Amino acid sequence: MLTFVGLGLYDERSVTIEGRDAIRAADRVFAEFYTSRLVGTELDALESFHDTDIEVRDRAGVEQDPEPVLDAAESADVVFLTAGDTMVSTTHTDLRLRAEERGIETRIVHGTTAQTAAGSLTGLQNYRFGKATTLPFERAHGGDGVPDSVVATIADNRERDLHTLVYLDIKVDDPHWDDSDDTYMTADRAASLLSTEFPDTLAVVVARAGSPEPLVAADTLDNLAARSFGDPLHLLVVPAELHPVENEAIDALARD
Repeated sequence: MLTFVGLGLYDERSVTIEGRDAIRAADRVFAEFYTSRLVGTELDALESFHDTDIEVRDRAGVEQDPEPVLDAAESADVVFLTAGDTMVSTTHTDLRLRAEERGIETRIVHGTTAQTAAGSLTGLQNYRFGKATTLPFERAHGGDGVPDSVVATIADNRERDLHTLVYLDIKVDDPHWDDSDDTYMTADRAASLLSTEFPDTLAVVVARAGSPEPLVAADTLDNLAARSFGDPLHLLVVPAELHPVENEAIDALARD
């Protein structure tokens, strides 16, 4: 069997009880942390908490060479770990389909996602979120400013009166990325980039969702660009027209 377990948002304690039990019962445990990370913990703390060895795979090891995971799951109980919820990335869906094609039974143990946390922490209504997007570092997409696809996603959502969740780029453990000072896109940097395309636009920063002390801050993109929001991970929400209840929630909750 191959069991996909989402570890939640922040540290080794963010996993569900069902996920914890699956990890501890597994014969082998694999993980990937390039799509998202648990910034409140390290690998050794995860291994200690779950009393198991965790074999971390890089992007190529999952996307181009999934055989070690699949081979192990043919004859043993294997768990595959990710931060957040396990099926947010299409890479994980592909791995599950490959397992099913080989006759390997699969199951999913869900974890809390950044999207649901953003709605919960800000008070923005979950059903009003449209398509999400990811804002990359300028050097990562080979251009200046914000990619057209990101601008189009936010603009299309706003036209449909929907909120946009903007994931911010992560370059930790990327062998093609040599600037250690810029491994996490920060919310102030993201706001600075987006303010050119969306001047005088309200946005909401969510920092360290899932931690004991998350931060939520709302202001125009221009003003957010001039602030600092501390340690990662950061998210940015560009809301549509606020419902009165949402407006009340932002006023009450978006303070630091």
